[in-house]
Amino acid sequence: MNIRQALEQREKEYLSPYAAHSADSMGRMREEEQCDIRPVYQRDRDRILHSKSFRRLKDKTQVFLTPEGDHYRTRLTHTLEVSQNARTIAKALRLNEDLVEAIALGHDLGHTPFGHAGERALNKLCPLGFSHSEQSVRVVEVLEKAGQGLNLTVEVRDGIRNHQTDGEPATLEGKIVRFSDKIAYMHHDMDDAVRGGILTEADVPRDVREAVGETTGDRLDFFIHDLVSTSYGQNDIMLSSPVDAAMKKLREFMFERVYRNSEAKNEEIKAENLMETLYEYYMKHLDRLPDDLRKLLELGDSPAQIVCDYLGAMTDRFAIAKYDELFVPKSWHG
Repeated sequence: MNIRQALEQREKEYLSPYAAHSADSMGRMREEEQCDIRPVYQRDRDRILHSKSFRRLKDKTQVFLTPEGDHYRTRLTHTLEVSQNARTIAKALRLNEDLVEAIALGHDLGHTPFGHAGERALNKLCPLGFSHSEQSVRVVEVLEKAGQGLNLTVEVRDGIRNHQTDGEPATLEGKIVRFSDKIAYMHHDMDDAVRGGILTEADVPRDVREAVGETTGDRLDFFIHDLVSTSYGQNDIMLSSPVDAAMKKLREFMFERVYRNSEAKNEEIKAENLMETLYEYYMKHLDRLPDDLRKLLELGDSPAQIVCDYLGAMTDRFAIAKYDELFVPKSWHG
């Protein structure tokens, strides 16, 4: 018995009967030899962590575009907070930590520059539509490693695809990540909004504060504890009814005061216009796309999809630099 097999046996002895066991994975898109040290979900986690798309998350907007200050979240720090929440919950429920970590680290790989402003722009422009959850799956299946993809397991790809509110993950680990994503972004987006002077803790509706806590830290702790206590021993991941209602009310408050706040989002129209201009340019100049994407064109992918692949992968800084290079006049040096 090698190390991987010993770890798989330990999972069967320790994890909940409702957990996704590594040895029982439905496998990968392309069959490959097993690692003798790492179970499949740990191996998927490592592949995501070492991918180019993961590294690019550090320069992608979470909520506030190009904020002044070092402590505002980026898409990368959001991803790490989701992963930490998910691992805490999975460990308490004796579910598969490797699987939740892999899903959490990969769930936003397909997110655009400029946060949801960039996503809205591409969804409006592309006849195929654009969803960052579907694009995240495309990243790991096709775009990474110059068109080879990461060849992740079925369970990890399912969790990535279904991490949004309307998704229905096939595993409890995927459901943990779906909740962890919401808990994380409401916690840290409120923290950033307070830091940016968009709101104060006192602005949170009193009934929500009385139900789930007076500070962002209190609420994070409360939501995670409630999720664990309500889901413990169950073949489902859920909040208790009153806490679920409080979360929905808090989410509505965040959309009203932060996500649609004109002061917080006053640069988003510029970001959408920038994305639209770049989209129209590259649709007319497919020859300016990178070689690996042009190869996908030759294999039959649509020009609109390939242009979205290119723009969606950009960081905020790279998108602005490309716009500057293509459309802003430069001084003549003689």
